[in-house]
Amino acid sequence: MTPVSGTQGYGENAAALADQYESIAFADVHRDVAHLIPAAPSRIADIGAGSGRDAAALARMGHAVVAVEPTPELRQEGQRRHALPNLEWVDDALPDLALLRRQGRAFDVIMLTAVWMHLDANERRQGMQALAALLAPQGQILMSLRHGPVPPGRRMFDVPAQETIALAADHGLSSHHLSEREDMLDRADVSWSFLGLRRG
Repeated sequence: MTPVSGTQGYGENAAALADQYESIAFADVHRDVAHLIPAAPSRIADIGAGSGRDAAALARMGHAVVAVEPTPELRQEGQRRHALPNLEWVDDALPDLALLRRQGRAFDVIMLTAVWMHLDANERRQGMQALAALLAPQGQILMSLRHGPVPPGRRMFDVPAQETIALAADHGLSSHHLSEREDMLDRADVSWSFLGLRRG
């Protein structure tokens, strides 16, 4: 697949980035939304799965997980680090998620961790449409939004939580969670919003 512009700067540093991602526990990253993840085995997509830290944690909980990662180097790191029978790796990308949609997939939970800010306004509109199309009835999107300066060599936008909630509403999704917190890597100028969006 053609690399998407939001992946700039990730392939060249895949091993170091994977180490950085894996240094923070899933439970710490997602403590704000952990209560929203179903206890019963569910179909979960991790969009922009990176090193597979989150996808692997979800698979170990008993979920059937699809890890979507468009950067080949990161996808290979993830496959090497997390070989689990209920964890499937897929080469697909926002904003269209064309492969997943073509396959007619439906997910109970779609996770986007530090991903949405790589899309510009038009891509976010396309992306929300694609995500909504992949949600099962009563399905939900759990998303984190990064706020702060853009690192050198990266394509990134500061996306307000309220804009994302309004965009989701245009596609029949309602907000059922919003929280904000400090950066887990102790960057004083970076903060995060955590969103839960639900169909129905």
